Amino acid sequence: MRPKTSMKLYHVYVLKSKTKNFLYTGFTRSLRKRLQKHNSKEVLSTKFYDPFELIFYEAYRNKKDAKRREKYFKTTKGKTTLKSMLKEYFLEKGQSPGSPSLPANHIIP
Repeated sequence: MRPKTSMKLYHVYVLKSKTKNFLYTGFTRSLRKRLQKHNSKEVLSTKFYDPFELIFYEAYRNKKDAKRREKYFKTTKGKTTLKSMLKEYFLEKGQSPGSPSLPANHIIP
């Protein structure tokens, strides 16, 4: 029997406020703990927009790869990519994925 080893993973994630039109893109080692911190107003940049739901995440074995992806998702092209990747989710929620109203880390007008 092989010993159980813990695999280090780094997560890039997107949160959506449940009460306000706000998306947040971030990076963490512990997705559950980080979501809990966002929802308990411990994160300065999101404390006025809680509660949140996790709508997307990716896991990486390498920290630099994850940070690069987070940075990309915060660019105009990255936001467009996210909108395309989450098209059905936004349509389901009654929001147009093609509109400029879905930026990461900004209030949705």
